[in-house]
Amino acid sequence: MASTVMDAAVASAADRVSLLFLGLYDTLADWRDAILTEASGAPTPSVLDERVGALVLPPLREPDPLLIGAGFIAAPEFTGSSELHFSWWLGPLDDNPVFGATAAPSRLDLASRSYSDYLRDFASLEWYRIPSTTHRTHITGPYIDHLCACDYIVTVTSPVEAGGRMIGVVGVDVYVKRIEREVLPALLATGRRLALVNKAGRVMVSTDPAVAVGTVLPALADSTPCPGTPFRLVPTAPTAPAAR
Repeated sequence: MASTVMDAAVASAADRVSLLFLGLYDTLADWRDAILTEASGAPTPSVLDERVGALVLPPLREPDPLLIGAGFIAAPEFTGSSELHFSWWLGPLDDNPVFGATAAPSRLDLASRSYSDYLRDFASLEWYRIPSTTHRTHITGPYIDHLCACDYIVTVTSPVEAGGRMIGVVGVDVYVKRIEREVLPALLATGRRLALVNKAGRVMVSTDPAVAVGTVLPALADSTPCPGTPFRLVPTAPTAPAAR
């Protein structure tokens, strides 16, 4: 009986992770539809930027925002130019050694990021390449974002396509530490030492003080998938046998 209750608690924690990301999927679907409506009228980049800003700024202005970044990256096929077109906004940033802290959302200014040249080949980057080839929403990370947040983040991106043509991707960034706040209570309620890991086994959240975020755990059969996401809950310590 104890094992059954514990398994149910772990399944409930996995569902909590799923609900968090499914909510982000729904948000991206709404934004994608709005961008497609705007794009059908062949808008100028400035008009499209204005529309994207109207979509993404409200959640970035919330008192305790889940998102740290959000926006739209246009495909070269759509803009007809090799120049980068990022309609991307940053939420209030925590203090970091590169950009300090900000108190309000701001538009990402690539010109101020002297090390952003790697974005010239952004179509090869995971957050763009996978959605553009699979035509499905994709989660990238956790990884350290050196462009904006200077911290561990997860990026969720969804392709924006019309008539078989790639228009771009719409996406969001979320601090890993913010995700931890959302899901840690459910993980702790299981009474087990668990780690939330991605497909590669990299740890995003852990209830085990000996397992740090960013650690890569070996593949284990005894894990619980988080439906609709690439994440799994992995025990980091053996389960104690049930009392006889």
